[in-house]
Amino acid sequence: MNIPFLDNWLRRHADDGEREASVVAQDRDPERAEAITELLSECELLRARVAQAGLELDDSPGSLSALDQLPPRWRDDPEELPWLGNDAGLYLGTVIVRTVPGAAWHIWPGGHPVVRLASGREIGVVEAGLDWAVNGAPELSHVYAEAAEA
Repeated sequence: MNIPFLDNWLRRHADDGEREASVVAQDRDPERAEAITELLSECELLRARVAQAGLELDDSPGSLSALDQLPPRWRDDPEELPWLGNDAGLYLGTVIVRTVPGAAWHIWPGGHPVVRLASGREIGVVEAGLDWAVNGAPELSHVYAEAAEA
């Protein structure tokens, strides 16, 4: 995922001349953290497709279980599949960040988002979303359950 304004921000805020820095959305600026969370939670394609199936995503753990139960019709469109998988991963991350205490978005250099738990463990939510979209596993609700236990 490439977010140009974050790339520019990272370059300007690198510590001690480091060319590569990362952004943690749980920093001293709660407004910035919320802005990053809002940006990553949009997931427009996923929200549109599940709305067609009669499901509304409410950023709750229960909605992940509901997503897991949908028939995978998106697999019929190879062009849309990676975009939907990316959105599914960002949605998974959104639910984790909003419901698991201490979880926060962490943006690696180059714009790759992961969720960092209070324990320091990082979850590659985008990769999990892509695997879910392509293979149906791991189920999003299972990834969430593991994050909530940590």
